[in-house]
This record gives sequence, structure tokens and C-alpha cells, in this order.
Amino acid sequence: MARKESETMNKQGSNNRGRPKGSPNRATADVRAAIATFAEGNAHKLQEWLDRVAEGSEGVKPDPGRAADLYLRAIEYHIPKLARTEVTGENGTPIEMMVSWANEKS
Repeated sequence: MARKESETMNKQGSNNRGRPKGSPNRATADVRAAIATFAEGNAHKLQEWLDRVAEGSEGVKPDPGRAADLYLRAIEYHIPKLARTEVTGENGTPIEMMVSWANEKS
């Protein structure tokens, strides 16, 4: 049974279906997989690298602050930062809230 032309057209009027909305493209998926493999293969070395930066080695000055920065940057990929959102009222005005406590009756 043949499909009608209107059934196979996308929003741009083309018959090219492409990948489904929301699915990652293969190149992105391949790069993410390669990075994950690299990270898993070198995770055991991370402590050693951070120690070398913090304590210094072979003519390199100790830099504990830099080691902490590197650690925090690396851990973002394990525990992502939460997105910041701002809640506003109509037309960007502040939202007014009134909080009150009811008196307890004995």
C-alpha cells in the first residue's frame, strides 16, 4: 500500500525523514563513548595527577589551589551543576508571597 505524499513530508516540505527528534546524532554518540572510555581507563591515575599538581614535581612548584580547581572541574562531569532558574511574576515583576502562621488553639 503506497503512502500519500502528505504523510511522508516533514515540516519543511521534504520527504527526508532524518533522525527522530531528540535522538542524538551518531557522531556525538561516538565522541561521548570515546571520552567515557578514556575517562574510565584513566580514572585510577586522577589522584596521582592531582597529587603531583598539589605537591609539585620535578621543578614544578606546588599548587594546591590549581589541584582543587582541576578536581572540581573534573567532578562536574560526574555530578553536573544544576541549572539556575529565576521565577518571576507577570511581565517579569517580582512574585509577592504572604506567609502567616495560624494560632494554635488548646
